[in-house]
Amino acid sequence: MGRYKNRRELKAEAKELLSGRWKDAILLNMIPVLLTIIVMAISLSVLAVLIKELMIEPASYAPPADNSGSGSTITGIVSAFLTIGISYTFLDWLRNPEMQIRPFKQAFQVFTKKYFLGTLLVYIFTAIFTILWTLLLVVPGIIKTFSYSQAYFIFKDRKSFSEDEKVSALGCITESRKMMDGHKWEYFVLQLSFIGWGILSVLSFGIGFIWLNPYMNATLAAFYKNLTENDGYDESVEVF
Repeated sequence: MGRYKNRRELKAEAKELLSGRWKDAILLNMIPVLLTIIVMAISLSVLAVLIKELMIEPASYAPPADNSGSGSTITGIVSAFLTIGISYTFLDWLRNPEMQIRPFKQAFQVFTKKYFLGTLLVYIFTAIFTILWTLLLVVPGIIKTFSYSQAYFIFKDRKSFSEDEKVSALGCITESRKMMDGHKWEYFVLQLSFIGWGILSVLSFGIGFIWLNPYMNATLAAFYKNLTENDGYDESVEVF
């Protein structure tokens, strides 16, 4: 049992974790960025080839079906899963500060048998619930985003506690909602506190995000870790 830390303490915990190990954190967080760059490079290459063919044989050229939307959706989901995998790694790292970081393996851990299906279900259900709440009013949709924000971490812990059991995605979402009761405003302010750094990162043509993303991920993982260390958290495993 501990106590609820304020945002300064959570950020201090993140900084302490990253101190002397920024290289590991940066390499870990670069995986989604590299994936995006590769996808963009491939897309631009394909576009260049199509333009070239169009210029050479304009009469016989038939434009291909537009698959850019589906391609962007798939890339977005893969990037989201990589980000979740990185968050899982930061949680483990906070609990074991001496752990070894293997950026590629740990960033892709969501795509393993252990995590993939459950993470996908949490992703789908949270998206559906958030959209439904947003259709009513925008503000409730935003509030529910905060309510469901810890579902992935909860799923990870549930799988760690009961690796051979089927952990309920809906149960994790429900537990997140309960866990965030009374803490949504704190979570909002914590995220809001990074806006200044975000603006500076944009002004630096994105270079600042190399340091900001690991800092944010570590801090948000510390937020969840702190919640689990206090009263009111039920560590029983919900299964189908």
